[in-house]
Parts: sequence; structure tokens; C-alpha cells
Amino acid sequence: MPDAQHLTAEIRDMLMDCGLFDSLPPGDFQAAAGYFAIATMSEGQIIFTEGDAGTFMCILHRGQVSVRKTDGSGALVEIATLRKGRAFGEMAVLDGERRSATCVAASDCQLLTLGKDSLEKMLHEAPRIAARIIRALAVALSRRLRMQDGQRLSQQV
Repeated sequence: MPDAQHLTAEIRDMLMDCGLFDSLPPGDFQAAAGYFAIATMSEGQIIFTEGDAGTFMCILHRGQVSVRKTDGSGALVEIATLRKGRAFGEMAVLDGERRSATCVAASDCQLLTLGKDSLEKMLHEAPRIAARIIRALAVALSRRLRMQDGQRLSQQV
């Protein structure tokens, strides 16, 4: 099965390259890679829609993703453009809530995906590695929240 081994090695390299999991020991990347998949999206393709159930999360490896939210009048408004290395969709996977925004491929994209079921499987089969992955995602979410709080504060001054 050289194809599966090649794919796992490619995913491992993408995980190492994204910068999100720099705290993981090198050996953990190989084990974690078996739980992720690669998805390719064309420009304009909807990755997921606000209000959807959160069944997977993504890490952007190549391309750009537009994050959009519905405003008071029902129009979709772009609130962010994501670039390489950024995780998204992780909130819904971690907390079980519905998607808080719509994500659309702003260019042709290559994504690493981690399904909620794959994360559960990793928690049972490799709990130490799963804990490190979840901790890294929590740290990234915390940083984003602190940045938003700082931006709100500077807008009020």
C-alpha cells in the first residue's frame, strides 16, 4: 500500500508546515496524519455554511478562504480572509454547536480536514496526541479572541 503511505507522509508534512502544532514532538506528526484528510476546493466553492452542523474542521494549506456572516438585513458580509496555516471550523467541532459563519474558497485551495468522528477516534486510540492537537487548537482560538478583544478596545478609545 505505497499510496496510503505516500498520502500519510504528505499529510504529515502539511501538518508540520502549518505552524499550528509546533509544540508537538516530531514523532506525533506521523501518528496524527492518519486521522486527517486532504481536500481540494475550487475558487467560489462553499466549504460550509453558517448554521450547518460542524462535522469537520480545516487547516488551510494553500489558497485563501473568505469568512462571511449574515448581517441584520440577511446579506452575507465578509468578515475575514484566511491564509495559509489558519485553522477554521474548529469551534463547531470542539463545542458541538452549529457553524458560526460561512466559509468560501476565495481562490483554489488545498485543505487538511479533520472530521469530528476522526477526532473522537484519535481520542480513543491516541489520547496523548489528541490532547496535544486540541490544546494547540485551543491556544490558536485563545490568541484570536485576545486579538479581537484588543481590536474592540482600540476602536472604543
